[in-house]
Amino acid sequence: MPTLSGVLSVARKDRAIAGAVKNLGEETLHITAPDEVRPWLVGALSAHVPLLVVTASGREAEDLTAELTAMMGDKVMYYPSWETLPHERLSPGVDIIGQQAKVLHHLDSLDVVVTAARGLAQPLVNEVTGRDPVTVTVGEDYPFEELIDSLVFRSYSRVDLVAARGEFAVRGGIIDIFPTTANNPVRVEFWGDEVTEITTFAVADQRTYSDGQLKKVDLYPARALPITDEIKKRAEALARTYGGNQALAQIVGKVAEGISADGMETLIPVLTDSPLVTIVDKLPEGAHVLLVDPERIRTRVGDLKATDTEFLEAGWELAAMGGDGPVDHKDLDLEPSSYRSLESLEVTAREHEIPLWTLTPPGMMASDDAETLPLSFGDLVRPRGDEKKISQLMEQLLAHTLAGGAAVYISPQKANCARFGDKLHERGIAHVQGTEGMKPKAGAVTIYQAFSHNGVVFVPQDSETPLVVVTETDVTGNRVGDIAGAKRRKAKKRNRVDPLALTAGDYVVHETHGIGRFVKMTEREVRTGDDTSRREYIVLEYAPSRRGGPPDQLYVPMDSLDLLSKYVGGEKPTVSKMGGADWKKTKKKARSAVKEIAAELVDLYAKRRAAPGHAFAPDSPWQAEMEDNFPYVETEDQMLAIDAVKHDMEQPVPMDRVIIGDVGYGKTEVAVRAAFKAVQDGKQVAVLVPTTLLAQQHEATFRERMDGFGITIRQLSRFTPDKQAREIIKGLVDGSVDIVIGTHRLLQTGVQWKDLGLVIVDEEQRFGVEHKEHIKALRAHVDVLTMSATPIPRTLEMSMSGIREMTTILTPPQDRRPVLTYVGAQEDKQVAAAIRRELLRDGQVFYVHNRVKSIEERARQLRELVPEARIVVAHGQMSEEQLEKTVQGFWDREFDVLVCTTIVETGLDIANANTLIVENAHHMGLSQLHQLRGRVGRSRERAYAYFLYPKGQVLTETSYERLTTIAQNNDMGAGMAVAMKDLEMRGAGNVLGAEQSGHIAGVGFDLYVRLVEEAVEAFRALADGKPLDATDQQSAEIRVDLPVDSHIPDDYIASERLRLEIYRKLAASRTEEDLRGVMEEMSDRYGPLPEPVLRLLSVTRLRHLARRAGIVDIALQGTRVKLHPLELPDSKQVRLKRLYPGSSYRPAAKAVQVKVPKSGAGRVNDKELRDTELVQWVADVIAALCDEEEIDVTGAHSGKDNKKKKVISVGGGRSSKK
Repeated sequence: MPTLSGVLSVARKDRAIAGAVKNLGEETLHITAPDEVRPWLVGALSAHVPLLVVTASGREAEDLTAELTAMMGDKVMYYPSWETLPHERLSPGVDIIGQQAKVLHHLDSLDVVVTAARGLAQPLVNEVTGRDPVTVTVGEDYPFEELIDSLVFRSYSRVDLVAARGEFAVRGGIIDIFPTTANNPVRVEFWGDEVTEITTFAVADQRTYSDGQLKKVDLYPARALPITDEIKKRAEALARTYGGNQALAQIVGKVAEGISADGMETLIPVLTDSPLVTIVDKLPEGAHVLLVDPERIRTRVGDLKATDTEFLEAGWELAAMGGDGPVDHKDLDLEPSSYRSLESLEVTAREHEIPLWTLTPPGMMASDDAETLPLSFGDLVRPRGDEKKISQLMEQLLAHTLAGGAAVYISPQKANCARFGDKLHERGIAHVQGTEGMKPKAGAVTIYQAFSHNGVVFVPQDSETPLVVVTETDVTGNRVGDIAGAKRRKAKKRNRVDPLALTAGDYVVHETHGIGRFVKMTEREVRTGDDTSRREYIVLEYAPSRRGGPPDQLYVPMDSLDLLSKYVGGEKPTVSKMGGADWKKTKKKARSAVKEIAAELVDLYAKRRAAPGHAFAPDSPWQAEMEDNFPYVETEDQMLAIDAVKHDMEQPVPMDRVIIGDVGYGKTEVAVRAAFKAVQDGKQVAVLVPTTLLAQQHEATFRERMDGFGITIRQLSRFTPDKQAREIIKGLVDGSVDIVIGTHRLLQTGVQWKDLGLVIVDEEQRFGVEHKEHIKALRAHVDVLTMSATPIPRTLEMSMSGIREMTTILTPPQDRRPVLTYVGAQEDKQVAAAIRRELLRDGQVFYVHNRVKSIEERARQLRELVPEARIVVAHGQMSEEQLEKTVQGFWDREFDVLVCTTIVETGLDIANANTLIVENAHHMGLSQLHQLRGRVGRSRERAYAYFLYPKGQVLTETSYERLTTIAQNNDMGAGMAVAMKDLEMRGAGNVLGAEQSGHIAGVGFDLYVRLVEEAVEAFRALADGKPLDATDQQSAEIRVDLPVDSHIPDDYIASERLRLEIYRKLAASRTEEDLRGVMEEMSDRYGPLPEPVLRLLSVTRLRHLARRAGIVDIALQGTRVKLHPLELPDSKQVRLKRLYPGSSYRPAAKAVQVKVPKSGAGRVNDKELRDTELVQWVADVIAALCDEEEIDVTGAHSGKDNKKKKVISVGGGRSSKK
């Protein structure tokens, strides 16, 4: 039952509200009432008739939906609008299409549908085949192939790996689907055609959630118009008729082939006969339409129509310049897909005899001759954070409850509810905790954990005592977020899915043979004696051994995949010669160069390890309360980062952790929690940021999050007046200041601390060298937490080397969407249209013009282009005070467009700015473009980024590559990919110094990092007094050449990329525990393990054993197995002869040859041992000769160590469960 349904049942009896209900059925009515009454009034009216409620903006619609959901549960739905314009070559997001289809499907059973002006004015196809969902239910039959066809028809994309809504993947009897209306993808398992299980899973590691079982799943379409045969025919005809219009031909050409094309929605009027209607036409009988603020809705719809026309015109101008024009054509009637005017919607309502009511704040007149019904309500004290008024409110509540009246307090935060309860207790006011559906109790304050913006006083018809409703916003003035706690999941350590994506021609580094080119993956039959077995290989191409000859090819078996990595380094590398001396030389040089770095790193590490750090206490109850107040749902990665940081802080060694996360992925919250933890232990915290603007924003965030906990937070930057700065510095010395947030001014001499415990560094790469040295000096004795969006490769490399711990936050916050990115020539009309589109949704625009000289002139031109926009200029050469005021004004929404230099790149967080326009983008570096783009798309709105270059400009190859990279990497969490690509393109020279970057180019980034790791391990071992392995420290390639049919069959994992990923994980495994993890992952993602895979696991266990025993070569030669290298003392040679008659040992070659027994009793006709039996026998031989623990290669006895109970000879593999 919805939490507030009991309160709503009392509100429905309010005298004013009951008066409005009496008028139901009237054709028109103009109601005036305070804003806070809206949700309650809608809740009361909808008890009698279905309602369509329309607000001016999407944000108001979402908020109203959230408030109504707390009262009415799933009887309320939000009908979203397309974020694209009708004549744009972009398709709306699949989540929006899915949600629209869901609302239309349930329309007859809903009490309230809420939409924005845009959703009201947007046309939709009346009848669509495939708009209703496909419902898949556990225990019922659903033909497997039919489900795949249904998904394809509903425009789901078939992929290897499901990562976004509207995608699906097929593997054996499993279909992974990301429904367009769901927050997590689902895994549907079949037995034949019966659905046996439906489970939700995580995108990050593709593993199912333990609590994710579902009984059924509804699959709504991903496109507004699924492509039927009829639509294909029409598209073919259009392609023949309008072949000359390139934009049009491209789209209809794809549709004719049954492929959904971007922007095809524009052509809906000519692709289908079904008329285009609006949501008003679809309403059930008896429904009423309620327009909230009708004049604002009218303006909004008018602006929408104007912007759409403008976009169309801008498109035609682009076409005239030879660019991609709009899809429109003078002979095509595409008008039906344009927005409807409010007047035409009013006519539609009258035609369907649907009453059209309006609701405005008190005092607003009706725009027509509709009757006006004013509703008035009792007065309520709203303190909004004012302590004096809070006391007045408490007195009001005390008097009210003592007189037997009922009152209600509502907050979405559990901790806030508890805190308010404590306040009531202190004043002696009776209170109870409200449960779902409970009615407010007379003579007490009932506290509900739910979402509601503003309170109101109701006077029921049957009583003289009013019901007083108060919300958290009334008391504190804070705008509350929707209730988050309910959706949280316990984070667990997850291994990321990171398929080694190789395409033909990619450069690959093989640790032994050097740099080669990837050709393909292939399967070969290997003959051993009379036996043949199938195995998969990766084929690499190397430089020809003879001048002018063909390239040499190397077949790398899948169990050696841990020796391969993709080449990331400078320009195109030189392909190595197999067996040549060059590669050895290059690697040797790199290895010795790495030693210097490693020594420096280990020195720092040793200092840190030796330094006595402060071990922070476990979380306090205050910590839990502060964390409960977080208004969003933490993402899984964010929780892992928070847990890792706390764990580090609780150790007696100074923390040094880097958190890498895309801009706006919630790194600040990690910092807030760490800082709070430090202050709870009586320590002080320094937060270092590169710019004053960032300092200001962090201060606001920290203050808001730590409000009410008695923590002193100050900001110290170049803008802080001297007198104030002296006070802050004094506060740091005497301990009265707990947290100080500042720029490098904090690093100046003269800043002393009473007890500094934690330093948080944001965007470290933006600090100068001497500042970095200063931070480095701090690292040895206090906890340091570094945060970065695009990591500098140097940090990347240090983090990867285990010297600094690294956590990556890769999951975007739940409602963030990728930024739509345009790259193209600059055209004023397009710029004006882009700015207007943003103003339409009350948003703001960043306009980046990176020349201070001409920036004022550009702002003047923009004012002429878009006169209605409030435009302001900001750049680094302004006086500090002026700059501060300007940005503050933009932050406070006093301006619409901020024309600025790249100053915004440094972490400005303005959630309302969702369009970014960058001039001369071809002059900027990749990480700079990425950082800039990260400034938009930080709220629920879809964001747009335009990277423009001058018309007619010829781009250099590097600029072109940079811009295409930024356009392609527009998915969330692209920061890491961009950093790697940046490293590739800049050759890493300016980051690591020229010499090191030469070595990176020589051996590739991955191998370079691995060499650093090895060197670090070696130095660490020395520092810890352990003996250092004198051999050349590299992972030896272990060759297992036995007649074992061990591979991953195509029909088990069809995608090469995903097979490669599993092979790589198996090759990289070192322990039975690692192997268990890969096995569990395989059976979770792909179903029960087939025989060849079980045999592959047996071979992997044999490799583990061989590695421990120091053996690198196991091969069947005739009837004998050769093991090498193996040194046997006399006693072992005796054992060899006794246990394995007919064996031989060659001391000079360090090789042992053991005769393979026959299977069965050893009779003449018995077969040779092969497959798992042979692998087990070889494992037994190695265990016997090398004093290793015996193992069971099938893993049947495996605990963690997989030790064998007794020597057994195992036949065949194990059968898998289904």
